[in-house]
Amino acid sequence: MVVTVKVIGDERGDWAVLQVSGELDLVTSPVLRQHVHEAVAEGRHSLVLDLSDVMFCDSSGVGVLIAARRLIRSCQGSLRLILPAQGAADGSHVNRVLGALGVRRLFEVYPDVAAAVAEDAGPLSA
Repeated sequence: MVVTVKVIGDERGDWAVLQVSGELDLVTSPVLRQHVHEAVAEGRHSLVLDLSDVMFCDSSGVGVLIAARRLIRSCQGSLRLILPAQGAADGSHVNRVLGALGVRRLFEVYPDVAAAVAEDAGPLSA
């Protein structure tokens, strides 16, 4: 079995959107890290990571998310995550992992890209 991750970049107004699918682990998480660094290097400091199609995330994946948050904050930017509207109840593996590790509260989480890029958007509760 080959473990893969796919990252597709898009833009929505002032927001760079990275749609991530597959698995985030020790082998694949550097791919996401590279995409985040490229977006920041291009001057994109408002970033949405759509993780709704991520089936598995280990501590390496969580480390990339935390590092992305730190990088974006150092640029006075904003990072928003997309997880299914019901979070863990809806089967979001990433949401369960973030919650289990106690770091879910560090992130602004939205149910979809439209909600995340809306001017008056408010995150889902932790």
